Parts: sequence; structure tokens; C-alpha cells
Amino acid sequence: MTDAVALAKLYGTADVDRALGTAATVGRFASGDQLSILDRQGEDNRTEPIRRSEAHSLQLGTSAWSGFGN
Repeated sequence: MTDAVALAKLYGTADVDRALGTAATVGRFASGDQLSILDRQGEDNRTEPIRRSEAHSLQLGTSAWSGFGN
């Protein structure tokens, strides 16, 4: 929260509030995450985080395990 207060003086409370909401939604509260989110917000005007569908997953799936145990 100390970082949020300091960043609010630079970016404004509305932008920091939006960044905190995004951080809460995606679970990003590590050091530098708030600043990273604020910088990204400045690049575009998205109000919601991007959520990829299963079609964009890097997970290989479970088909390799289909014969396991046989």
C-alpha cells in the first residue's frame, strides 16, 4: 500500500485504483507489479485484464497419459 500511495502522487488516484483492481483480479502483488500494470494501462485503455481461452493455452494436454497404467 505504501507503493500505491507514492504512485498515486505521480499517476493520480484513479489510475492507481484501477491498477490495484487489476492486480487483485490477476493476483499480482509482487515488487514492481503495480508500476508494471500502470505502465501497461498507459499503453492502452483496457479496463479489464486480457483472459485467454483454452485455445491459447501452452498446456500440452493429457493425451500423452492416455495409456498410463495399462
